[in-house]
Amino acid sequence: MVFSFFKKPPQKMPERAPARPRAPLPEMKLAPRAEETAAPLSEPLPDLEFTVESPQSMAEKGITVRSANPAPSTRRKIDVAMSIEDFEADFTESSVMAIDVEHDVDPLQADVEQVVVLFANGQDGAARSVLESLLRTYPGDEGKRLWRLLFDLLQILDDRPAFDRYGLEFARCYELSPPAWRDGQAAAAPTVGARAFVLQGVLTADNHRALQQLELLLAQAGEIQLDLGRLAGCDDLVANKLAELLIAARRSGKPLTLVDSDTLIRRLDERLKPGDAGHPAAWRLLLELLQRQGTQAHFEERAVEFAVTFEVSPPSWETPPARFSGGQTAGVPSHAEVLYLNGDLKNQRFEAMLPLLEASEQPVIDFSGVRRVDFFSAGQLVNRLAPFKAAGKEIILRSPNHLVAELMAVVGLNKQARIVVPKS
Repeated sequence: MVFSFFKKPPQKMPERAPARPRAPLPEMKLAPRAEETAAPLSEPLPDLEFTVESPQSMAEKGITVRSANPAPSTRRKIDVAMSIEDFEADFTESSVMAIDVEHDVDPLQADVEQVVVLFANGQDGAARSVLESLLRTYPGDEGKRLWRLLFDLLQILDDRPAFDRYGLEFARCYELSPPAWRDGQAAAAPTVGARAFVLQGVLTADNHRALQQLELLLAQAGEIQLDLGRLAGCDDLVANKLAELLIAARRSGKPLTLVDSDTLIRRLDERLKPGDAGHPAAWRLLLELLQRQGTQAHFEERAVEFAVTFEVSPPSWETPPARFSGGQTAGVPSHAEVLYLNGDLKNQRFEAMLPLLEASEQPVIDFSGVRRVDFFSAGQLVNRLAPFKAAGKEIILRSPNHLVAELMAVVGLNKQARIVVPKS
């Protein structure tokens, strides 16, 4: 038997059937257009009436009604829900989402707020520049609001030439007398009952109006409580003036009570060293405070050191009248009816006014000596007054300058108290 060692021959592909020519397509004729065949309308078409049946009535006749917008599938609902949850987790914690965008904001109000914010932040130059540029933007009566801010700012900056120059321009524009320059803070009208005056911060020769206001207040009848608990320090000029006022009030019998003077006494005690003759005014202030609030032994010890340091006779202890004796009072006494604030109020929490707010039916807080209030202090004042306003008390914030008054309105203090702004 013989075997073949060669592969099998490949099979042949089946032959294709020969192509046959296709039959020709029948000739097509286009139907004429409607406008070519339609006869012109000689009569208007009759009105047609349509009856729309409700889905319920159609269902009663056996007609199946399908929605034109079918509901999405369950899978689609899950996907959409998941995407919303992912979006909220990623973005809604941003503080930008909490911005309250107000439409149709009064342009003048926005400009005023810009100025008072700059001033509250201590940017006096920027506030002045913005004010001076805005005077031309609001030439009508509404612009008087900006002029008041500018005059108060120039008063605070102690720029008398610019104040007088703008006063002439104001008189020419409005045919009115401009505000008068104030050399010192005017004292408020006498008030029945005791009045509290707070010295706070660091007082220097650049901020002497607080002592001018205290001097005018001491010249009036009535009892005064002088709160020294927030007085962080003072230069020699202020120390000397304060010592003179206290000595004069004591010798004239003026009913003046010191509140929380222990802290100031301790600071002066630590600062003043025997033999250091650099600060005679601070020595005078310390001795007067000890005369009023210290012990006789403490006073006589420091009086001898003062005499050795300045080579003078030591001052003698004077027994104070009964109304000046007594222990320290925490905060402003509760029978005070007016609380006088002064200087720049920064990072204040206003604990000193709590006894006044609790005891008085109509508490009065005088801001005539206040130059500036920062945003933190303004917000704290809102929180301090809100519970008493809710309890039905009428609180009066008296005589703030226009820059401070506008800031009070910005933070909502006008909803917690009645703000009385001087006309001039």
